[in-house]
Amino acid sequence: MRTLKLSRTLLAGLTLATFTTAVFASPPKSFTATYQVLRDGEAMGQATITLKSLGNGEYEYSNQMKGTSGLAAMLGANSNAVTRFRWHNDTLETENYTSKVSALKTKERTMQVNWTSNQVTVTDNKGTNNYAAVPGMVDGNTFPLALGLALASGNQSVTLPVGVKQQVEHQQYKVQASESVQVPAGTFNAERVARTDSDKHFEAWYVKQYPLPVKLVQTEGGDLTMQLSQFSAN
Repeated sequence: MRTLKLSRTLLAGLTLATFTTAVFASPPKSFTATYQVLRDGEAMGQATITLKSLGNGEYEYSNQMKGTSGLAAMLGANSNAVTRFRWHNDTLETENYTSKVSALKTKERTMQVNWTSNQVTVTDNKGTNNYAAVPGMVDGNTFPLALGLALASGNQSVTLPVGVKQQVEHQQYKVQASESVQVPAGTFNAERVARTDSDKHFEAWYVKQYPLPVKLVQTEGGDLTMQLSQFSAN
């Protein structure tokens, strides 16, 4: 049972108001960010998130998580998610996404988006699903970046079209308060953002200088917390 919860936690870690495409102020710049990952308040691993420009408005965004202590380390738990997206009409749009989570068993998922036919194909261990794409659609890997870019543009309420297994979810987020938050990278005056359209608890703390949250807390797959340790522009 604990192994199952650990797998769900790793999947959740890959995961960070009008029903229109969010428009951002400017395209993102390349960076590397490292996070301390905790489950139920105890350190379990480290995540490294990297964004790099491929040129011509194309980007690669990767999120690698490795279990470094406790059960996660014992099981050799790790996950790797990579998204290729394009900068199109002043917003980012997922082109393809792959994820692999290993903790005794291996779970894999791929997403391919054909923007010519506006079709999404999602394949995992259980089969394949197809559905229509939506302009400005991101995925479970890149939504924390898309949310951060929307907030940096001055939005206080944001709806993001996020492609999941069987459909596009129009996930709604809203700034709840401005408050101080302390993480390994330092103490920041941040905006606390919560998801408002779901009973799955999600909160993230964003600051103006970074496109990703300095802290993220969510309950899906376990009580998962990610705290920024280091951020560097590439």
